[in-house]
Amino acid sequence: MAVERVREGERAADVIAAYGFNRTTIYKWLQLALQPGLGIKALRSSKGTGRPRSLTPTQERRVFRWINGRDPRQYGLDFGLWTRRVVVDLIDRKFGVRLGVSAVGELLAKLGLTPQKPLQRAYQRDPEAIERWQRETYPAIAREAKAQGADIFFWDESGFRADTVHGKTWGVRGQTPVVLRPGQRQSFSAASAINAKGGFWFCTYEGALNAELFIELLQQMMKYRRRPLHLVIDSLPAHKKASVREYVISTDSMLTLHFLPGYAPDLNPDELVWSHVKRTGVARRPLQAGEKLRDKIEGQLAKRQQMPGLVRSFFRHPSVAYIGDC
Repeated sequence: MAVERVREGERAADVIAAYGFNRTTIYKWLQLALQPGLGIKALRSSKGTGRPRSLTPTQERRVFRWINGRDPRQYGLDFGLWTRRVVVDLIDRKFGVRLGVSAVGELLAKLGLTPQKPLQRAYQRDPEAIERWQRETYPAIAREAKAQGADIFFWDESGFRADTVHGKTWGVRGQTPVVLRPGQRQSFSAASAINAKGGFWFCTYEGALNAELFIELLQQMMKYRRRPLHLVIDSLPAHKKASVREYVISTDSMLTLHFLPGYAPDLNPDELVWSHVKRTGVARRPLQAGEKLRDKIEGQLAKRQQMPGLVRSFFRHPSVAYIGDC
């Protein structure tokens, strides 16, 4: 507008004084407006380029590939978890570019990476055996069970202690909160089995599981059963004893055991039952005076037995999605 007013005959000094700008400013605008082919268009605002990127798009993609599904130790670093400081050091070593911790945090967020609690996996896991179980072994079990009119259940055991408090609580920074718990130690174990239709069976017992106790628990589960049962279990030594095999044979094909690949508890949806029990409900609340841990847990498991929708939801977890595909 100032340039147009000058072109219409007003004095430049008067025009710029009317707008409240420094008097030299208008002369720069007038000079730009004299450019051939542009005129007033030369005065249009444009976006600032901002600070140039420290890493190229190709380098940023490499950073993503470093972190996605990999371990810092694969790059010669001693630490096994990714932190912003670790990424800072790796970028400096690989690209010769030194970024700040905050800048790396912004970069990771831009790449869709967030800090998360990692799942733990044993070194002894056999990826080929796991893939074979998901693609071949379990689908074959599902076809056999369907042909027999049999049920498929997944079995697992877990231990409970009265002096264990699961989860976190709030407190003043630097002052660790105190949660009262019973001084008397109470502990027991439980076994459960679930299927994709929402079926839930459980029992509790004391002491360590051995072959004889395992057979007793299987007998409890098989009592009154009318349909054959395919039971998927882990490779605990007690599950593989000769006496267990003899009992299975004695059921005249009513019971068949199938063993999951070693070191792969995430393939068993029944693991999610124990995770749920220990994170929610009375299992998370310290016992009060006179309360029995076994009674509390049995009560909670009995409630879960009446919640087939919850049981079915465990089978929708990504780690056991292979079950629903069969």
